[in-house]
Amino acid sequence: MLDHFFVTPGSGFSEHPHRGQETITYMLSGAMEHEDFTGEKGLLNQGDLQFMTAGRGIVHAEMPTTDPDVSVNIGMQLWVDLPAELKDVEPRYRDLRKAEIPTATSADGKTTVRVISGRALGVDSLKELAYTPVWYLDVTIQPGGKFEENIPSKWNSFCYVISGKARFGPIDGQNQVVEEFNNLIWDTKGDRVFASVDDDMEKEVRFILLAGLPLQQDIVQYGPFVATSQEGINKALSDYRSYSNGFERARGWVSGITGGLH
Repeated sequence: MLDHFFVTPGSGFSEHPHRGQETITYMLSGAMEHEDFTGEKGLLNQGDLQFMTAGRGIVHAEMPTTDPDVSVNIGMQLWVDLPAELKDVEPRYRDLRKAEIPTATSADGKTTVRVISGRALGVDSLKELAYTPVWYLDVTIQPGGKFEENIPSKWNSFCYVISGKARFGPIDGQNQVVEEFNNLIWDTKGDRVFASVDDDMEKEVRFILLAGLPLQQDIVQYGPFVATSQEGINKALSDYRSYSNGFERARGWVSGITGGLH
C-alpha cells in the first residue's frame, strides 16, 4: 500500500495499532511528529524518512506540527510486508535524515535522483533500512531529460508520479505517458526502467520508483494489520482488544502529541 497523504493542522493520525508490516514515511513538505507506547518520539521534517517495523504489535500516533507558515503537510507512506518468520519481531524505528540521503545526477544535469534505498546512476544508498529488501528512489527529470536504471530481476516494481508527466517504456518501441497522481506497475519479467520527459514540456516530472523482493506468501490485510491468513488477522484483533501478545503497553496509553484528538 502507498498512501499519498495531505494533512492539515488540527487533523492527523491519533492513537492506532499496527502489526505484521513495516511502514516507510517520507515527508515531502511540512513536518510530522510521532510517538508510540514504548516511549519512542520523533520529528520528521521535509525530506526526512522514518522506517518503522510494527512486528508483533505497536500503537502510535502521527500528527502534523503547528507551524503557522505550513497550511498542509504532505508525504508518502509505504507499507512493506514482513516475511512470515519475522512478523513477531519486536517493533523498531530507523530514521533517515534529508542530509544523509545521497543524490545522483545524470551527465547532462537534467535528471536527479535521491537514492533513499537501492542504487541509481551509479550511486548506492546509505544502508538497508527495512527487513525486506526494498528500492526507494525519488526521481526528478527536467524537460528533455531521461532516466534509465536496472532494477533487481524478478522484483515487484512500480512508480507513482507526484507531479508532471513522463513517458515510460522501452527506448525504441511503444511507451506510455503517466500523469501526476497516477502509477505504473511493471512486469516482473523485466529488469530495466526507462523514463523521459519531452523537450516541449513546460515543467519537470517527479516520481517515486519502488521495487521490492517478492516474499511468495499470502497477504491478508485488515485495517492496520497484515497477516498471512485470516486466522492471523483474527488473532491480531483479539490480542489488541485484550492487550496481550505485544499490545500489553496499549492499556491506558494516550499519546501526548494528539492534543485531545482521539
